[in-house]
Amino acid sequence: MAGPKTTQATLRRTLTFRDLVVYGLLFIAPMAPVGVFGTLDAKSHGAVALVYLVATVAMAFTAYSYAQMVRVAPRAGSVFTYARVGLGEGPGFIAGWMAMLDYLLIPAVAYLFSGIAMEELVPSVDRWVWTAIAVVVTTGLNLWGVRAAALVGLLVLAMEIAVLLVFVAAALVELAAHGAQRDWLSPLTGQSGFTISAVFGAVSVAVLSYLGFDAIASFAEETLDDGDGKGGRGGKGRTASNTSKGGALAVEGGAPAGKGSGWRSAAGPARVSRAVLTCLAVAGFLFIVQTYLAALLSPTSSSELAADPAAQGGAFYAAVDSSVGTWLHDLVAVSKAIGAAFAALAGQAAAGRLLFAMARDRRLPGVVAKVNAHSGVPRRALLSAAVVTLVAAVWAARRDDGLDRLVSVVDVGALTAFALLHASVIGWFWVRKRAEVPSVLRHVLVPLVGMGIVIAVIVEASSTAQLIGAIWLGVGFVVLAAQWRGRVGSGTGGTAGPSNGPGDPGAGAR
Repeated sequence: MAGPKTTQATLRRTLTFRDLVVYGLLFIAPMAPVGVFGTLDAKSHGAVALVYLVATVAMAFTAYSYAQMVRVAPRAGSVFTYARVGLGEGPGFIAGWMAMLDYLLIPAVAYLFSGIAMEELVPSVDRWVWTAIAVVVTTGLNLWGVRAAALVGLLVLAMEIAVLLVFVAAALVELAAHGAQRDWLSPLTGQSGFTISAVFGAVSVAVLSYLGFDAIASFAEETLDDGDGKGGRGGKGRTASNTSKGGALAVEGGAPAGKGSGWRSAAGPARVSRAVLTCLAVAGFLFIVQTYLAALLSPTSSSELAADPAAQGGAFYAAVDSSVGTWLHDLVAVSKAIGAAFAALAGQAAAGRLLFAMARDRRLPGVVAKVNAHSGVPRRALLSAAVVTLVAAVWAARRDDGLDRLVSVVDVGALTAFALLHASVIGWFWVRKRAEVPSVLRHVLVPLVGMGIVIAVIVEASSTAQLIGAIWLGVGFVVLAAQWRGRVGSGTGGTAGPSNGPGDPGAGAR
């Protein structure tokens, strides 16, 4: 027996396709490879551009699965919602639980990067102070409203891309005037000792640069739908037809715009799907170009970097200093300081939506599932995410090994959630056959390849990251068991109660 029917909190629809791409690129950061360039160059024996090419293709499988599932369940919560629909309540909770580890800690890493960069520019102020300031400023922007944060984010993204274009132009001038330090094809073919296995070993690190594009899906419920008018509010804009199998609005693949989701057409979910794929393609192109040029400018060979791990972290800056000059070094540092803070802004916003969605579906305390009437954002969820991020970031900033500890665990949560995402595609379209015409290629083979890729990356992760991920997963199972026991005891039959949305297409989802 389900619990009493309730009216659920809904988010305000204001985001355009451009806003979604801005959020995704902010979270990823256009110059994300700067910090790991030397490590990847050493691991791949000089084929660093090829590494990012392969990594982009590898992550495309995950992006495609996101594009499939956002049409099924265009609601806040991203992979939590998708796994809940495709696999059931338990896997849905575990997916959200593992994604929470990623969404709460990636912003902390980004804030710490910002603090480190600012300390380099202003050494008299400790990095933890800059880190805390970045958290406070970006949290304020997120609380102001998703649309306002997106507009400010657009300006910051434009600044980052402008700096990247300055680097590209300066690098091309330098290469035209003085030639390359390495063979022109070496960033794609490698230097001495090149092997395919070395490239794939480096790919396991490079895919971490892409974590964040998936955050776009968490804003699905706030994306404008065609004909919505002002944010899709009002009676006309909040209805949905139930014309396809499973009480769903018919869109490509038999996916629902959803009972109670407020979608009039498939245009909104399609816009989110297109933004996910566009963001990955743009980021991949930017990563390949900048690492190709940096490799040609690098005065240090990949074998020398491999022999000197301490030089790997600053290899990109060393290439810029030796070829163009310190002015570009400082410009890139300022861009990284600001860009990292706003990458954390996008990550914090996504974390807030995840907490909100899990609380709305009674998987976290209901007090978090509140939307501010004025700003239209889940203020309590955002503040909860901000507090956790602030504590983690400042703690790490005050420790010499803080960055290493944070970075070692952020990937495991995301990759585990990605694996459940791929399983959700198979579960929804093929096993449960909710699609009118399921496709072996799109709904089985593509997600299976994607799942294999993310599992391989998890296997390549450090033992510390694997241990922490396993502990977090174990705690998640304990919480899930306690919730199930409580629901059975209260007579709800272990269900999540009324979902009133596409995450609850029928009893078969449970």
